Amino acid sequence: MAATVKTIPLLSERAYERVKHDIICCLFAPGSEISEAQLCAQYKLGKAPVRMALSRLAHDGLVRAIPRRGYMVTPVTLKDIQDVFELRLLLEPPAARLAAGRVDAKRLRLLDEICRAGYQSDEPKSIARFLEANKEFHVAIAQAAGNARLVHSIDQLLDEMTRLLHLGLGARNRSQEMQHEHRILLRALVRGDGATAEQICREQIEAARDMVLKAIMNSSAVMNFAITAGA
Repeated sequence: MAATVKTIPLLSERAYERVKHDIICCLFAPGSEISEAQLCAQYKLGKAPVRMALSRLAHDGLVRAIPRRGYMVTPVTLKDIQDVFELRLLLEPPAARLAAGRVDAKRLRLLDEICRAGYQSDEPKSIARFLEANKEFHVAIAQAAGNARLVHSIDQLLDEMTRLLHLGLGARNRSQEMQHEHRILLRALVRGDGATAEQICREQIEAARDMVLKAIMNSSAVMNFAITAGA
């Protein structure tokens, strides 16, 4: 019995990470319905860990419970996109200022190299690798700022950001539009120039916002997902 009790949290964590990954990568499309039975069969896991994982994902805002039917993957609205970028602008530029002179330059350079290698728009694994490195780059900056609550907030926000980018980047290869950003920011961070790092971070988030909105609005394939103007 004790072994079973210990095993459930481990399986729950596995279920949580796998379903979360597939939602963020849009393998479960925004607005699509999923059920416990479906996930149990797909991931070969029991009901208890899947139920616990879905409860966590609902708390994260990635799924919504539908009475007597299961769950819906949270749809994406144009307001969601604006809200995500608004929060990024509130949190990340000040974090970059705090992180200046304190970053792990070796780690950031490694992540930057992965991003600069780009991705293939017709290869989901390539896109996932690119976007994971992109997220880790920005989370690493937040970690250098030395505020654990800030790191948690930015990490969760960037999961939502990554889902938006998965929707937008598959339409055409936009890696060239993103590659130049990290190295410029990294230079300011390494030399301890907080004011410049904050300004560069702000400009890059604004550029990313414009790119994502343009990519989504111009892609008929993306607009087939549950993207609406409402809240």
